[in-house]
Amino acid sequence: MLFIDDTPMIFELPDADVTYYPHFFSAQESDFLMAYLLKNIAWQQDTIRVFNKTHWQPRLTAFYGDLDKTYRYSTIEMQPNTWDAVLLSVKQRIDNQLDTSFTSVLLNWYRNGKDSNGWHADNEKELGKNPIIASVSFGATRVFQLKHHTIKDAKCQLNLEHGSLLVMKGTTQHFWKHQIPKTTKPVADRVNLTFRILYSNDILDQK
Repeated sequence: MLFIDDTPMIFELPDADVTYYPHFFSAQESDFLMAYLLKNIAWQQDTIRVFNKTHWQPRLTAFYGDLDKTYRYSTIEMQPNTWDAVLLSVKQRIDNQLDTSFTSVLLNWYRNGKDSNGWHADNEKELGKNPIIASVSFGATRVFQLKHHTIKDAKCQLNLEHGSLLVMKGTTQHFWKHQIPKTTKPVADRVNLTFRILYSNDILDQK
């Protein structure tokens, strides 16, 4: 695969550390990865509980990673699929760029503008105190929004492009929520890969 080392965009936001690489992957490899992921990933659609009602999650998901790392969020518990060779190659690119070693990836397939991901923070206990989240996008451009918990005017919006990488780390998840909102505009498929480090309980107790 070809690797594009483009100049990152660093966002000056209070209580946050957010960096965006708009062309982390070349157009050629992004096209390949998009087609590969749609065809080869073990996609599923889970149900979620909202205000005591059960709903289908408005997107398809999949979870891959180290086999001893179960991931829980909202009312969903995901058991990891064995690492796919192509996913591993993407992970290694990002590991090298960020000088880290991710243990898992949560994938989201947004099939159209009705698919979305509401306001939330990636602050589950198993992600550690100050989690680093690396989010790769392939396919259609979607709007990504951030808002601060307590500072009313602290908001940010950007378009996540085909082949881009968004990195959130430090105290971002403590003070900010983010979302992919629904849109009434015609929009094609988008696949998002969010790489994470999941810690075991004994390691968390030492932090």
